[in-house]
Parts: sequence; structure tokens; C-alpha cells
Amino acid sequence: MRNPPASDSVPSGRTRAARPGKPAWLKELWDWAKALAVAAVVVIVLQVYVFQLSKVKSVSMQPTLYEREWLFINKIAYEFGHPKRGDVVILKDPSEGADKKKLLVKRVIGVPGDTVEVRDGQLYVNGRLEVEAYTDSAIEDGDFKRVTVDAGHYFVMGDNRRLGASKDSRIFGEVPEKTIKGQAELILWPIARWRRL
Repeated sequence: MRNPPASDSVPSGRTRAARPGKPAWLKELWDWAKALAVAAVVVIVLQVYVFQLSKVKSVSMQPTLYEREWLFINKIAYEFGHPKRGDVVILKDPSEGADKKKLLVKRVIGVPGDTVEVRDGQLYVNGRLEVEAYTDSAIEDGDFKRVTVDAGHYFVMGDNRRLGASKDSRIFGEVPEKTIKGQAELILWPIARWRRL
């Protein structure tokens, strides 16, 4: 006795119709979507752990930085080292009150062990007069008695030395290193102001 033909057999003289595949444009769209998703994840991870963009929102760093400029912040700069005198840094605002901001941009003036003072409108670090090419004014906020920066702390100031222009370590004191979130390395925008800091 012959076995009956398999149910999926094709009768003689006929061919099985090919299953319609996905249109080429749909496959290309899916490939683009996957690539963009991967790129977005990479950018998010980099922004969380490696860099961030930050917008200048005050006049405290003029003439170095102006309001509405965008900065490139290196967030791992201090994972393998420590802030140096002269670095422009982003830090958590340690002050309290109605004018407290989330982040500040300032310049490191004193590192652990340094002495800092303001006398006759001039800045002295370790007893020596600092020649500050990045400022355009003498310090107008009055004298500041000599302080010694503690271990693990930094003394920061804004480059704008005009009266009341910068809230900095002269007001809120030295800042712990853990409050410094990264080094401002570049002015990215506007293009006309693009440069390293």
C-alpha cells in the first residue's frame, strides 16, 4: 500500500509562491532606527560620565566667559588627578539662600596648602602678587585676610573682580574637592568665541 502524499507537497507542474519579504525601505528604516538608538545611548552614557555641555548664566567670569556661552566640561579630568591653580572648573554651589544656583563656574586660585589674601585690590598667593592676565579690573570688593587652604579643598574666584560681580570663596569659603564636577576646557558657542580655556 502506498503512503499518501505529504500535506505540504506541491502538485506536479506547480511551484510554491514565495513569501513576500519586507520592503527594502522598511528594512533600511529599521537599520537607521537601531543605529540612532545606539548612538543616543552612547551619547547619554558619555554625558553622564565623561563630559557635559554647560551654559554660562552670569557675569562672574567676565572677561573670560560671557553669558549664554556654551562650555565643554570634562567630567573625568579629575578622576586621575586634581585641580590645578588656574583651572576653570564647574562646581556645586555651596552657598545657601535665595540666590543659590545648581552649578557655578569659577577659577581655582588656591590649592591645598596655599595661602590666599587680597590686599589693596590685588591678589596674593603664598605671599606673592599674582599677575592675572585674565582679569580687566583690580579687586573692588575690599581686602580679604590671609587664609590657608585646607587639605582636599580649593579656593575659587570669578574672573570678574568688579564690585559684587562674583560670589566665590571670599563669601562661601574654600570648597571641598568633591563639589568640583569637572574642568571647563572649551568655549563651544558662539563659534566666533571658540577657544580652549
